[in-house]
Amino acid sequence: MPTVLILSSFVAASRVGGGMQALALSRLGMEPILVPTVQFGRHPGWGAPGGKPVEADTMAAMLQGIEAQGAFGGLDAVITGYFASVDQVDVAARVLDTVRAASPAARLVVDPVMGDEGKGLYVREDVAKAIATDLIPRADLIAPNAWELARLSGMPVDDVETAVRAARSLGAAVLVSSVPAGDEIGVVYVDTRGALLATHPRARTAPNGTGDLLTALFTAARIKGQSPRKALAAAIGGVAEAVAAAGEAQELSIESLPARLSASPRVRIEAL
Repeated sequence: MPTVLILSSFVAASRVGGGMQALALSRLGMEPILVPTVQFGRHPGWGAPGGKPVEADTMAAMLQGIEAQGAFGGLDAVITGYFASVDQVDVAARVLDTVRAASPAARLVVDPVMGDEGKGLYVREDVAKAIATDLIPRADLIAPNAWELARLSGMPVDDVETAVRAARSLGAAVLVSSVPAGDEIGVVYVDTRGALLATHPRARTAPNGTGDLLTALFTAARIKGQSPRKALAAAIGGVAEAVAAAGEAQELSIESLPARLSASPRVRIEAL
């Protein structure tokens, strides 16, 4: 069974972050290992979340136990997401190096959770800088939204063309979400072989966690051997169907998470 280590948030009552990614991967027949960076009761967007960040020393001790169990040698991927402190980012950087040595074929996926359009930066400035300097250079795949890509690249990301240009400046494969694409919303994938665009109609409202779900589904599809084009179609298809299933709700449900990877008629894919 494919195994994925996740270093990100656990939010008990909201289907977001690493907790939701673990559920999504489980539904696809994969084994998630979640090491939480925070333990919250609900999404902070609803108000005081309850709970608190996990101490970096606790994270490191958990990871030492996982490594002692021999799990690092059998990983298919690592996904990093939300971090609450620079010390946590430092722990994650060391883990990526350790996994790279123990499982050279494992995919190292960095979702640089920093902020978003309209909200701006919602992690501390020093955390955002640490993600950029310590995690981005170690990634096989970087999965920012358009606002995060603009911050990481120092370039404007206003449309598909500028997203491709900015993504190519990062030196790794990049999966960019929330890219303006005319009347639709787009996701751009860029690697050394080329660029792809996936578009689907804008939803009137979108639940929290869609970016986390996109990263998990794309990673799962690549682990299963799908080409970037098929993986993009499956990942965007899964997100589009999950959003449609959520309706007006602001939270994804377990039932809305896809149980298999498949394309959706709501999604259009084209090479750039």
